Amino acid sequence: MSETNSFMPTFLFDQTIFGPVRSRRLGLSLGINLLPNSRKVCSFDCIYCECGLNETTSTGEKLPTRDQVRELLEEKLTAMSRSGELPDVITFAGNGEPTLHPDFAGVVDDVIVLRNQYCPRARIAVLSNATRIQRSDVYQALLKVDDNILKLDGGREATICQLDRPVGAFSLEALVNHLMHFQGQLTIQTMFVKGRYDGAMVDNTTAADVEPWLQLLNRIKPSQVMIYTIERDTPFDTLQKVSLAELSEIAEKVRILGIPVQVSG
Repeated sequence: MSETNSFMPTFLFDQTIFGPVRSRRLGLSLGINLLPNSRKVCSFDCIYCECGLNETTSTGEKLPTRDQVRELLEEKLTAMSRSGELPDVITFAGNGEPTLHPDFAGVVDDVIVLRNQYCPRARIAVLSNATRIQRSDVYQALLKVDDNILKLDGGREATICQLDRPVGAFSLEALVNHLMHFQGQLTIQTMFVKGRYDGAMVDNTTAADVEPWLQLLNRIKPSQVMIYTIERDTPFDTLQKVSLAELSEIAEKVRILGIPVQVSG
């Protein structure tokens, strides 16, 4: 690791059902963490992730079972119903990539049943890095939720690999082809960030990155795009927020394509 980087404190979600929290993008959100409560597990190891970096050694903590998730969620929704405060959205997020859970599709089915029973007006959202959408069970599950929010952090494979650091093989062209299979039933989320990492400049707001990203959006044709920047501490102190003015300029380019866009500065 380069001497230009130093670690910053980050945080983990220490419960399977957490919140509700006020989300910049989604409203009053009740979270579901399908990963361990003590460490991050993800198919990306993003340099900006608020949950920190992937652990190189396992603590032995198991993933919550499908039954445990269902029971904990029902317990929480029952309590929220009694208090008169129901969520706007139930969000799969947490300490890494939710679709890595082996029973992800089944958990989605359970959450839909509980949502319909306790808070039928609430939406169900999944925040995913899209690395597992080639799996039929994951793809079909994502089509069932209200807000299928999938990551695309740039228009060049080199930039995505620099920012997101995929664990294992990664092909941007293959990813885009799979995103196109949703036929618009998805939201693309993109993190914009600047700074330095491992001795190199990091900046996906340049025309060299934004222009090909726009071309990919035109191919994918999502129902919406969410663009945002870092809000909390990141693993490295050499990264910085992108200004709201710059995000707004990028958003306007998306609107010209005829795609609605939401900006969180």
